Amino acid sequence: MRKPKDQQGFVLIPRRWPVERTFAWLTAHRRLARDYERGPAISEAMIRWAAINTMTRRLARGKAAVRTPRGTIEYVT
Repeated sequence: MRKPKDQQGFVLIPRRWPVERTFAWLTAHRRLARDYERGPAISEAMIRWAAINTMTRRLARGKAAVRTPRGTIEYVT
């Protein structure tokens, strides 16, 4: 996608951040961080496996994710 000629500065491309976020979730799985697979069908299966794994963990958690601020340690009592 090319930048329009009349555009100055940074403009957010709509719907790009969900795609980048999804790629980040997928590459969190170690096997998908590099392209180890030989065939596209196996690569597709690994991507599906990673997506199912992520969805299953979120459903099993049963509540919304809470991100702790960086640099803090959460102690369980």
